[in-house]
Amino acid sequence: MDMFSLKGKVAIVTGSSTGLGQGVCKAYAEAGAKVVGADYVPSAETAKMLGGDFHSVTADLMTLAPIPGIIARAVETFGRVDILVNNAGIIRREDAVNFSEKDWDDVLALDAKTVFFFSQAAAKRFMEQKSGGKIISIASMLSYQGGVRVPSYTAAKSAVKGITMSMANEWAKFGINVNAIAPGYMATNNTAQLRRDKDRSEAILDRIPAGRWGTPDDIMGAAVFLASRASDYIHGFTLAVDGGWLAR
Repeated sequence: MDMFSLKGKVAIVTGSSTGLGQGVCKAYAEAGAKVVGADYVPSAETAKMLGGDFHSVTADLMTLAPIPGIIARAVETFGRVDILVNNAGIIRREDAVNFSEKDWDDVLALDAKTVFFFSQAAAKRFMEQKSGGKIISIASMLSYQGGVRVPSYTAAKSAVKGITMSMANEWAKFGINVNAIAPGYMATNNTAQLRRDKDRSEAILDRIPAGRWGTPDDIMGAAVFLASRASDYIHGFTLAVDGGWLAR
């Protein structure tokens, strides 16, 4: 099982304070990696959970300004960077006919623009190290579907799937794997509003063949796989972890 080991690797995970990001940090530490977590609030709970294998950086990724500093901190703390997980994201819910420019711009800034430029910065670092690397972005079911009342999120997550393929086409020759994970309906902060709506929650569960909401633990295996040697010949793919939602 050595091909799934991340021993000696250093990962940057955005959105590391809770939810899916915290789950990915835990998975990577358990697989042997050192992890730098970046979030707009301190990742105190994640740090307590993982101890010396984790280093927290507080940064507002609604802008591109913190990206060079996060990479520099990872190199300063753990010596290198081998893996980037673009997990940080936001969602705004409103009917398309009433959707505001601010809600459009905010979501696209974090969920698409930052994903591209953080990936670009990581790829440059990997090329300097001459050791290849892994870039994994968190996409969505809405990378494949239109959704309801989330037009900017749908646009951003469709962009994530597209730029994942685009970056993979250019960077595979450098030993850099660019892939994405499309989670289904997960019990995280982003879906709290949906889960409080009894009718909407029941309608969602009725369509999921697995019969339950996903959890951050459900992402861990896919995240380790795409960061490990086991996925070395996988480029530009968005892997659904959705309880069967897309198959329905």
